[in-house]
Amino acid sequence: MAGNNEFAKRKLHSLLGVIPVGLFLVVHLTVNFMATKGEGAFNKAVEFMESLPYLIVLEVVLIFLPLLYHAIYGVYIAFTAKPNNGRFGFFRNWMFLLQRVTGILTFIFLIWHVWETRLAKAIYDTTLDFNMMADILSNPAMLAFYIVGVISAIFHFANGLWTFCITWGITVSPRSQRISTYVTMIIFVLLSVVGVMALLAFV
Repeated sequence: MAGNNEFAKRKLHSLLGVIPVGLFLVVHLTVNFMATKGEGAFNKAVEFMESLPYLIVLEVVLIFLPLLYHAIYGVYIAFTAKPNNGRFGFFRNWMFLLQRVTGILTFIFLIWHVWETRLAKAIYDTTLDFNMMADILSNPAMLAFYIVGVISAIFHFANGLWTFCITWGITVSPRSQRISTYVTMIIFVLLSVVGVMALLAFV
């Protein structure tokens, strides 16, 4: 019974990491990428997101609660994980390790990012716009921190897709898992380019 409960928790953790957390990451990167088109385009995209009906409910139910579960249970997995040398080869063992390292890095980054943007906006009544991000990223150390955080989050999502496909029985054969490795790494590279270009657009 305990084993079934643990299996169900891991499947839920995997599912929430893709839907809705992973989808939100892609949307967030897309909105941020509007900064490459100029201050006006970014502010317009942010205003559109801020104007969505029932925004608070959507954020809590579709983003914060799923993210909270995925993050807390993910930290538990990271610190209780056992080496998988017997199951996978050299490359996959590195991916196994990086998935846990980037998970912790992403968790730290998200706490800071939410505090610096969403909570600061609510507490200090500041405006979440192009100028806010430009001010934050004007510090080279903070820019480096954001680049590491964004790339960590993207890697964690992309590599997590590989595990998701196995967990949910989408890729069963070695060949399908090999193909999904290429697909998820392409996703990682493309989203990383989008994420880094967006950050540099604020500088």
